[in-house]
Amino acid sequence: MTTSEKIAQLEAESARVLACGGPKAVDKQHKLGKQTARERIEMLLDKGTFTEVDRFVRHRCTAFGMGEKDIPADGVVTGYGKVDGRTVFVYAQDFTAQGGSLGEMHAAKICKIMDMALAAGCPVVGLCDSGGARIQEAVDALSGYGQIFYRNARCSGRIPQISVIMGPCAGGAVYSPALTDFIIMVDKESQMFITGPSVIAATTGEEISGEELGGADTHTTVSGVAHLAAGSEEEALQAVRKLLGYLPSRAGEKPPRMPYVPGDENRPELDGVIPDHSNLPYDVHDVIDAILDPDSCMELQPWYADNIVTCFGRIGGRSVGVIANQPFSMGGSLDINASDKAARFIQLCDAFDVPLVNLVDVPGFLPGADQEHAGIIRHGAKLLYVYSVAEVPKLTVVLRKAYGGSYLAMCSKDLGADFVYAWPTAEIAVMGAAGAANVVFRKEIQAAEDPEAARAEKIELYSRQFATPYMAAARGFVDLVIHPAQTRAFLMEALELLEQKERQPHPRGNMPL
Repeated sequence: MTTSEKIAQLEAESARVLACGGPKAVDKQHKLGKQTARERIEMLLDKGTFTEVDRFVRHRCTAFGMGEKDIPADGVVTGYGKVDGRTVFVYAQDFTAQGGSLGEMHAAKICKIMDMALAAGCPVVGLCDSGGARIQEAVDALSGYGQIFYRNARCSGRIPQISVIMGPCAGGAVYSPALTDFIIMVDKESQMFITGPSVIAATTGEEISGEELGGADTHTTVSGVAHLAAGSEEEALQAVRKLLGYLPSRAGEKPPRMPYVPGDENRPELDGVIPDHSNLPYDVHDVIDAILDPDSCMELQPWYADNIVTCFGRIGGRSVGVIANQPFSMGGSLDINASDKAARFIQLCDAFDVPLVNLVDVPGFLPGADQEHAGIIRHGAKLLYVYSVAEVPKLTVVLRKAYGGSYLAMCSKDLGADFVYAWPTAEIAVMGAAGAANVVFRKEIQAAEDPEAARAEKIELYSRQFATPYMAAARGFVDLVIHPAQTRAFLMEALELLEQKERQPHPRGNMPL
């Protein structure tokens, strides 16, 4: 063959692969309102920056007539490109090519791109849209999943991993996204479950739709599997781009710092956030919005365990992770789901050097036999553990209630907080005034001529003497009681002081998350 003939052959081979599963399959995908794998990659990355890897890989299966079947790119497009000028590795399963099913070479392509991402110290994004394991390849397909899981675990905490579910994701395939840092689903388009509706109906007799079983709404409100639900594929991919902006490319690097022009950092609106009566709720989002740079908040799992808020944001251009009790839900108390949600987020921030800002208004761990029997002790201990071993800057602001063990669990000075500030409205005590008065002054109340009046008097006495920030400040557990309006200024100053905080890597513990 001449050189020109060889070049023509290259162009023909490229055209074959770039056609995805063929015009009919692509048209069907578009009619479902879905994009092809290559179109999704183009939406995700900066224009014109994608370089494909392993374009011409073919499967090696000959069983069940597979030897004659051509699967362009073996059903997955892999490569790298830029997001806001930073290198990102990506793989996108192609449902138009054999349903995006995973076989030996399909998995090998994903594994190679993950290995390249880890070696280069760059994030990896997986766009999942697959019918599952390629049955014809049997144990080769199962081995492929195992090799991907192994790499997910090895990459964890070393480079950011983001999964976007853009179609079906069933069986063993769900565990790869579950091992990554973030899962984003597309509403009414993506589904995740280990056993599908038909299997459940056959084994248990329970009738349930795929959407009810594993749709975006289910996994963002009930199970907590997904971090975000997007209304469209474009919205989901824009969320990926935004997420990456809060994180470094790899562990050991600082997150990107955005330009910021200092100004008046006082926020007078914070003076009126806390109600005069300590049992009245308020929305902690009002506090978060006031202390963060404008329009910088990105909340994760907003509809799951909403008694605690976890979000990324920026203060003075620096990335921060915010963990805040939400009085509007269960009074801001900690339960099993809130503990798990916060612990995983804290661990992620610590891995990628994102400082932690903790906003505390917590009356305690949620009481009840169901919580005790489901292991609130075990789950609550995760918060104590991750805060204790986290080496990033840790800033705590006590807004109102901080009672008992839950006060410690929200990053008290004893758990390694670098700075602890308290508002004048803070109530730092072993328990609430009413409960404490009933215990401490039980005999006096019982002996009084008017027990109810005596109880009210003792509650007021306890509140005045103990349910304040000043006893904790007198012991050095609070560094400073501050004016609420000055909170942002104090946080900015603390972040500046801790910019070069020395990290002491903690040996691996035995606290499973």
